[in-house]
Amino acid sequence: MSVVRSVIAGVGSYLPERLVTNDDLAKFVDTSDEWIVERSGIKQRHFAADGQLTSDLALEAAHAAIANAGMDAQDIDLIVMATTTPDNTFPATATTVQAALGIHHGAAFDIQAVCSGFVYGISIADNFIKAGQFKTALVIGAETFSRLLDFEDRTTCVLFGDGAGAVVLTAEEGEGTIADRGLLTAHLHSDGRHKEKLYVDGGPSSTQTVGHVRMVGRDVFRHAVVNIADVINEALDATGLTIDDIDWFVPHQANKRILDGTAKRIGLPIEKVIMTVGEHGNTSAASVPLALDVAAKDGRIKKGDLVLLEAMGGGFTWGSALIRW
Repeated sequence: MSVVRSVIAGVGSYLPERLVTNDDLAKFVDTSDEWIVERSGIKQRHFAADGQLTSDLALEAAHAAIANAGMDAQDIDLIVMATTTPDNTFPATATTVQAALGIHHGAAFDIQAVCSGFVYGISIADNFIKAGQFKTALVIGAETFSRLLDFEDRTTCVLFGDGAGAVVLTAEEGEGTIADRGLLTAHLHSDGRHKEKLYVDGGPSSTQTVGHVRMVGRDVFRHAVVNIADVINEALDATGLTIDDIDWFVPHQANKRILDGTAKRIGLPIEKVIMTVGEHGNTSAASVPLALDVAAKDGRIKKGDLVLLEAMGGGFTWGSALIRW
């Protein structure tokens, strides 16, 4: 049976030039390199420069993904941008990127699912493509998360960084089997009862301020390992595959201990986990596409590989996507 699949035609990313090591943070935060590495695996992260906007990072990643796909910006007819740190309350930062790319057709909008945003975005774009409404989508995850940090809270400010990643999805005919290239299955969830465990204490309708990120780390860790394992098994059950069939696991880069715990829980060799948290920190919606780009560029992810994506973020939101590269 012929079906429409959303195939990844290109991938790209961008990291701001400003590199911030743990030792750099220790100069003005009560912390140390040893303390941060032991609890998170993070050694460094990138921060946007003064005046550098989320749209600036997103645009760089978009250019890279479009070039990697061998396309022109005019081929794009849908932009889905996942971000927690938009340039403005409105308009959508995606429309700023759209204008900068010189695209005057199609649709562009932001989505907000925090760290799960890119996985949500992939699924949303896929459904538009399968419905025949659009043919080529640019899905971006971009954050200037450093703008949300309270540098007097050492439990959170050491974890996050800034960056952007993007993929180009194109509509291709498949045979409706797991051998098809493209997105094979995606599963999204949320549970708003857990808001107070990971949130930002500000917003237009509540405090009229941006606010700072607040987190109950122990609870987030516990929910993350369980929810991520469950949504991964959901993807495997939907396709009839087993964890042994997965070539590469590209998780949200939140914390090395969460990644290690998840791999152990689902029985996946750690060698199959793409891990960039040590170099990037937690870049929220940007973390999965950033890791994807690293692994695609260094040759680990190859055409035909089965790639499993997952993420969990504030809300809580979580999801998985299984892709044949």
